[in-house]
Amino acid sequence: MREIFHGQLEQLGGDLAMMCGLVSEAMSRASRGLLDTDLTLVEGVITDDEQISSLAAQCEEHACAMLALQAPVAKDLRTVITAIKAAEKINRMGDLARHVAEVARLRHPQPAVPAQLTDRFAEMARLGVQACNHLERSIAAPTGDDWPAMLQADDRVDQLQHEVVEEVSNAEPPYPIQVGVDVALLARYFERFADQAVSIARQLDYVVTGAVPEQPTT
Repeated sequence: MREIFHGQLEQLGGDLAMMCGLVSEAMSRASRGLLDTDLTLVEGVITDDEQISSLAAQCEEHACAMLALQAPVAKDLRTVITAIKAAEKINRMGDLARHVAEVARLRHPQPAVPAQLTDRFAEMARLGVQACNHLERSIAAPTGDDWPAMLQADDRVDQLQHEVVEEVSNAEPPYPIQVGVDVALLARYFERFADQAVSIARQLDYVVTGAVPEQPTT
């Protein structure tokens, strides 16, 4: 029975890592579509989000069945509960990538991001995808080695979000109101994407140590 249970855990971890790969690709395509005003890319992200949501539901159902049928305890119980939370959060990351794509589609053929801000948005996207890739590796083979890089990426995204909102808020002459709203929303989506990755990594640390993880500060 224990071998079957741990085989199911391994499969669940593989599915969560697969979700991370899909979400990473979704945000990469959404950000390229956003900055290059590529309608084909962003529409693909919106359509493909259903696959991520479906996989998340499968992971949650799998984990709940394990709770009901296997009655795990101690570290095994923590692992299954964390998997349920991780599936929800990774799905949310996919939603955030879809939101980026939806803003880009709404403004097409005009760019949603002013030219003078594209470099900072490109960096936010790169760092968010990087954090997601670190998370994928952490789920597949947790070692803790990716944690410092994830924190550094998350902190930098926070800083960039603050910078772009400040620039739009204080620009002279002021940006059009709709541009300011789009920029603020997009910056928030990228910030939350990276933050969700760090939040899941905290939960993974909880599985290993049993210590209650710190709550995100943002």
